[in-house]
Amino acid sequence: MVITEAEDLEVVGEAGNGAEAVRLAEELRPDVVVMDIRMPVLDGIEATRRVTAGPSPARVVVLTTFDEDENVYAALHAGASGFLVKDMALDDILDAIRVVAAGEALLSPSVTRRLIAEFTARPAPGQAAAPASASVPAPAPAPAGVDRLAAITDREREILTLVGRGLANPEIATELVLSPATVKTYITRLLTKLAARDRVQLVILAYESGLVPLAADAPKDRR
Repeated sequence: MVITEAEDLEVVGEAGNGAEAVRLAEELRPDVVVMDIRMPVLDGIEATRRVTAGPSPARVVVLTTFDEDENVYAALHAGASGFLVKDMALDDILDAIRVVAAGEALLSPSVTRRLIAEFTARPAPGQAAAPASASVPAPAPAPAGVDRLAAITDREREILTLVGRGLANPEIATELVLSPATVKTYITRLLTKLAARDRVQLVILAYESGLVPLAADAPKDRR
């Protein structure tokens, strides 16, 4: 009802379970899917994975709560572009949908950056953690994502680092004394070169490649 009342947004479908959400996303081709995590038939994590797997996928924002971190990690793996907290103000929810529809990702709140940092420090699903009691420590592997960075320039690496720190395009422009339009061009190049779907994946790559230390203090909320 709230979305319908917004002049620039339109509800094209509504699903009662995850399987129906996947079917409607394929049929109706929405720009954004607002996905609950806990649903019958097919949960929101698997539904998100299927919705974002197509050739022209919708962008997905998932409904979550701050005390369900495991769901956030799973949603990132599944391809979510951001998160809506169930007790958010209605205007913030509408703004979040607009942000995702415009091709951005919901990374401004400091809690989301904290969750992403913790997420990237964990093994991916199916990847076993290193044994706790090894007599001879194995050589430390290169951070995930380092090889992918070989294709980018020094300037693009600088911008990727700032994206990983949670800075928005205008803030990056100020930091590097560039125009916002130039920053946007660099972001587009990074998405292409790194085969990243959106800003969320750029942030994850910045953490996995070591450009943004996991132990670094989270930046202040810039919303």
